[in-house]
Amino acid sequence: MFELVFLGTSASAPSIRRGLSSLVVMHDEYRFMVDCGEGTQRQILRSGVGFKRLNHILLTHGHLDHILGLAGLLSTFMRWEAIEEVNIYGTQHTLDRVHDLLYGVVLRGQEPGMPLNLIEVRPGPIFRTNKFEIRAFPVDHRGSSSLGYVFEEFPHRPFLTDAAERLDIPPGPWRKDLVQGKEITLQDGRVISPDMVLGEARPGTKLSVVGDVGKPFKLIDYVRDSDAIVTEATYLTEELDMAEKFGHSTAEQSAQLAKQANAKMLILNHVSRRYRDDAILAEAQAIFPNTHLAADFDTFQIKARED
Repeated sequence: MFELVFLGTSASAPSIRRGLSSLVVMHDEYRFMVDCGEGTQRQILRSGVGFKRLNHILLTHGHLDHILGLAGLLSTFMRWEAIEEVNIYGTQHTLDRVHDLLYGVVLRGQEPGMPLNLIEVRPGPIFRTNKFEIRAFPVDHRGSSSLGYVFEEFPHRPFLTDAAERLDIPPGPWRKDLVQGKEITLQDGRVISPDMVLGEARPGTKLSVVGDVGKPFKLIDYVRDSDAIVTEATYLTEELDMAEKFGHSTAEQSAQLAKQANAKMLILNHVSRRYRDDAILAEAQAIFPNTHLAADFDTFQIKARED
């Protein structure tokens, strides 16, 4: 399961109710920020997320409404937040702009006080634990060398409690070892293999996070069968020409992406002040009913589908 906390959901400029682009993805002890628009550190405080362990920052692209908050965040880390290191991920195009912002404006010859790692990302796997991995994929958005990110748990075999009870396997380290695929020997000498208490493999949760995107139909193979897709709804179809001109998507296009990719849920963000929330939802839900429109500080728990 992945948990999402939206910190900023406005397009291009903040509004009274919405900050600029940023969200946090959490899994166990891991926390990943995706984009860091202006004012993000205040949104972190208001959300209750806090700064602890928030040291992996994934950038979709280098436009200012997605990176300006890095300046304040780094400044805060340098002054009064204990953090071991900061890892910022993005394409070289994005990192060049981030380098100018952080080293040319914030630091200006100072040392950051902790390792500051600017990590170039190319499409493919970029982060892995024993439970999940993160993969990057290319996104079209006005020549900005943009990326989207897939967070996906590895398939797992559920522990069959009834089978364990029938075999008189007591709770504790024996069951933990079996879940991890290890053969055990009980105190009475019986040898129990994992196959005796584990069910058929089930796919893990798949979460796809897209930033600004101009041609969402190109993403179908990357986000296919996602339990949730997070993507933009900057325009409505009535202004499709504007969406195409500026490399953005309409709510309808995002809904078509979710439908064609066989997604379970669609979460829209990066919305414009020119539209009412109910108009955005109505356009998307007419095509993909399980659509949600994120507001700042909304949280979602993303779980693997059971069908």
